[in-house]
Amino acid sequence: MGERLMQEARVIPLRSPEQRRRSNRTAGPGRNGAARPAVAPTPLRPAAQPAGGVQQRLADAIGFLRKRLTGDYAVDEFGFDEQLTENVILPPLRLIYEKYFRVEAIGTGNLPSEGGALIVSNHSGTVPLDSVMTGIAVHENTSPNRYLRMLGADLVFQVPVLGALARKTGQTLACNADAERLLTAGELVGVWPEGFKGIGKPFSDRYKLQRFGRGGFVSAALRTGVPIIPVSVVGAEEIYPKIGDLKPLARLLGFPYFPVTPTFPLLGPLGAIPLPSKWYIEFGEPIRTDRHDPADADDPMIVFNLSDQVRETIQQTLYRLLAQRPGIFRG
Repeated sequence: MGERLMQEARVIPLRSPEQRRRSNRTAGPGRNGAARPAVAPTPLRPAAQPAGGVQQRLADAIGFLRKRLTGDYAVDEFGFDEQLTENVILPPLRLIYEKYFRVEAIGTGNLPSEGGALIVSNHSGTVPLDSVMTGIAVHENTSPNRYLRMLGADLVFQVPVLGALARKTGQTLACNADAERLLTAGELVGVWPEGFKGIGKPFSDRYKLQRFGRGGFVSAALRTGVPIIPVSVVGAEEIYPKIGDLKPLARLLGFPYFPVTPTFPLLGPLGAIPLPSKWYIEFGEPIRTDRHDPADADDPMIVFNLSDQVRETIQQTLYRLLAQRPGIFRG
């Protein structure tokens, strides 16, 4: 039997951002035990290049493919593939972020350059593009660039292709155990407490926050002592205005809802194209939890009060942003 061309990636333990930066500057063991230099991810947005820039980009692309074929890349214990995310996933998403939704990120100075933090946001839009755009906003407005490790619903990981892609881009199940491990390792973790109630609500209820569940995200922050950063997203509600729900079809497919919008399913695949609304994403002032005892995570009253504080902060910010925006599609 011939030697396999496609090799498997190395699995590395979960490391803090600082540990990853240090490892990029040191040599790691090769497949035969010999030392080899660590390969840093290919820059997403290189500086302006001279005439040879095209050849350099081609060489970078060939180098990336070679690493994929030989298994010269690593994933962490959650399945996060940083090299694939940097080189394949983020570039097209950045175009959507910058050119289509023209996202304006506000309060990015509240994002920490290192250490763990819990990013808590409103959820909307029928299709959860708001979480993806928030992840791009975090990556583009931190130095060094940081990844938002999103907590997703079980349904995300049950869809064949989507589930694998979610793992490779750093997402994991929305459970306290995974959230606490990531926060303890110094990661930025994203959570959308409204869940399907938020993204699936009718257009008539736009920008009205739904129930935040039992406050599990607050418990995770209290146990790890990380700050909670409330995030408010305006613009996502208008990309797929949900005016109806085909519940029998949703039950048949195992979905929480099957949306009807002014263009879908009337226009077929064309109706699946989101409307180009103008987006605003505001990162609020961090809410500290390190002043609490970790045991407070088991106190329902403290958890409820913090959860309510986060929810009220997001809701009031949404009202302010809505009052200030010049229009749905311009700004």
